[in-house]
Amino acid sequence: MSSENGSVDGGAEGAPPEQLALIRETVRQAKAPRAKPRTWRGAALAKELPVARVLVDKGVLHLDRYFDYAVPEELDADAQPGVRVRVRFGAGRHRVRDGRREGGGLIDGFLVERLAESDYSGPLAALAQVVSPEPVLSEELLGLARAVADRYAGSLADVLQLAVPPRSARAEQRPSPAPLPPPSAPEAGSWGRYEQGAAFLEALASGGAPRAVWNALPRPEWSEELARTVGATLASGRGALVVLPDGRAVARVDAALTALLGEGRHAVLTADAGPEKRYREWLAVRRGAVRAVVGTRAAMFAPVQDLGLVAIWEDGDDSHSEQHAPQPHAREVLLLRAAQDKCAFLLGSWSCTVEAAQLVESGWARPIVAGREQVRATAPLVRTVGDGDLARDEAARAARLPTLAWQVVREGLRHGPVLVQVPRRGYVPRMACANCRAPARCRHCAGPLEAQESETALRCGWCGRDGGGWHCPECGAFRLRAQVVGARRTAEELGRAFPAVPVRTSGREQVLDTVASAPALVVSTPGAEPVAEGGYAAALLLDGWAMLGRPDLRAGEDALRRWIGAAALVRPQSAGGTVVIVAEPTLRPVQALVRWDPVGHAVRELAERAELGFPPVSRMAAVSAPAEALAEFLGAVEMPSEAEVLGPVPVPVTTAGRPRRAGAPPPGEQWERALIRVPPGTGAALAAALKAAQAARMARGGGEAAVRVRIDPPDIG
Repeated sequence: MSSENGSVDGGAEGAPPEQLALIRETVRQAKAPRAKPRTWRGAALAKELPVARVLVDKGVLHLDRYFDYAVPEELDADAQPGVRVRVRFGAGRHRVRDGRREGGGLIDGFLVERLAESDYSGPLAALAQVVSPEPVLSEELLGLARAVADRYAGSLADVLQLAVPPRSARAEQRPSPAPLPPPSAPEAGSWGRYEQGAAFLEALASGGAPRAVWNALPRPEWSEELARTVGATLASGRGALVVLPDGRAVARVDAALTALLGEGRHAVLTADAGPEKRYREWLAVRRGAVRAVVGTRAAMFAPVQDLGLVAIWEDGDDSHSEQHAPQPHAREVLLLRAAQDKCAFLLGSWSCTVEAAQLVESGWARPIVAGREQVRATAPLVRTVGDGDLARDEAARAARLPTLAWQVVREGLRHGPVLVQVPRRGYVPRMACANCRAPARCRHCAGPLEAQESETALRCGWCGRDGGGWHCPECGAFRLRAQVVGARRTAEELGRAFPAVPVRTSGREQVLDTVASAPALVVSTPGAEPVAEGGYAAALLLDGWAMLGRPDLRAGEDALRRWIGAAALVRPQSAGGTVVIVAEPTLRPVQALVRWDPVGHAVRELAERAELGFPPVSRMAAVSAPAEALAEFLGAVEMPSEAEVLGPVPVPVTTAGRPRRAGAPPPGEQWERALIRVPPGTGAALAAALKAAQAARMARGGGEAAVRVRIDPPDIG
């Protein structure tokens, strides 16, 4: 190679003029090399608004702000607010050439706005690329994402990762259909069964913005009723958004909307659709081709234009709580949207959460309920089996089913399918009064009392204080017991008990959507109950203590919600529908089920939480970390003066190889958790203080130990 180089260098000086002329002509005809903007030397900037304000896709709190970049003239037309861009990020001030900052790694981001000049004094790097000229981030969506980030002490970039789906070039290239004209307002239909139900639909159709908490009657008509609210909103020329807990519920509302309004009037946004189809549907909504959206929790950020209604079904379902940072809840996001867009709001469920009851108690929303006569006409008969009945029942001890349950199953199988609800495996027992089974609570903070391994002493699961000398405030007893974890009923056991009847299962491995009206035993875990054609003839709700015994503030509320969710699928009492629940009859959730009064149960729960300072009356944050890092972090937080710190207490060690819950420590690590409680009106100040402390910690390097902050954790013990 050295000899060749030498011959070339030597021959260049004496090269014939024809060769030099050929080289010059070749250079003239060659196109200028297309370099990335960062490499341009003196590249021209956009003549108007040459500064782009960009949100970089870095989900760290100390970088939760906008960064300014120069707009090259060649990208001027495409670099419009809302588009996806790529920028160089991470170059220091010393990497400057010809007045432009260079270097750094390429990173995605969103162009937020164009400016005439920057308030940054140093040199600006240029935009590297406009990924797509499609504007995906509207001003309304940006404002909503910022509000969610502030409420949950998270970063704007993390929220936008939840709000804007990944790009699909093929989906962007396909044009969206032309928008259809508004449909005619639907009839009230089954909404006439509710007090103020027809009036709510009329208000939507006339362009109003009513806010309501809807306690739905049993049976599957709820999906058609939700579809009618969407149709009434579309009739007013506005858009509608419905968020549902799972794909099965989405499919039911999708079918009801298609039957009511026809094809092409709504989009379905679920993760099951696949990235390209989901992005195509999302773009149709963003472009205004479709004005109605139904979907799972990711749809809570759907960019519906001229939003007139936001609705959520079963807000107490765990699926509505996002597991990715900053872990927002769909109900709270829709409440923010209702306030931001001044649109109608509807929260519907067969049951009633404490948060829903608070919306009504505060006057922010109005109730939509049916009269007691209508409830009695549609609800099944609910019968109870308590511990005393089980103790006297020889059949229950031998076959693990009380005699009453046997009788109801046999009678039900003559007329149709029978549902058997079995609690999921893994519910953790807690301490309760051995006499009346009232949950054992701490005298100082009302947290759950726990018995430590190899110890006889009790300790609070929230504040860690000693629980010695406890006595039951209900009956005065001093003895405690671990609440029973219900035995798992299996399809094989029921198959042996009823050998001539087919047994079907619905649970985590396989969830059934529907079952036929023929006699069959359907064994299901809570939330996976299939809908039976014509309704179930009967239902058994087994091992009630397994759900009531969870060490969680919401144990009673969740148990009642799951029981009512199963019982609502049973035929009315007039058609022979019967539900048997195996739980202590005197407990409040059981009595609420017998009376079919979830609203009354939620109102009483709300009153107790207000007295004790529990959420949602108060705002609460959970901070988890190794002991030393947690103490350092809490010392750095400038909390509101009204803040109360409960704990810290040890967090159960995560076992390697087992599924890890959101926010749980890494396998094998010893962590602690502290709860911070503040009164109403100071939740925003607490979130801001925690966010500032976390951002300062990250800016300093943060150390090796992680600190996890969660606002309004759904499980606080």
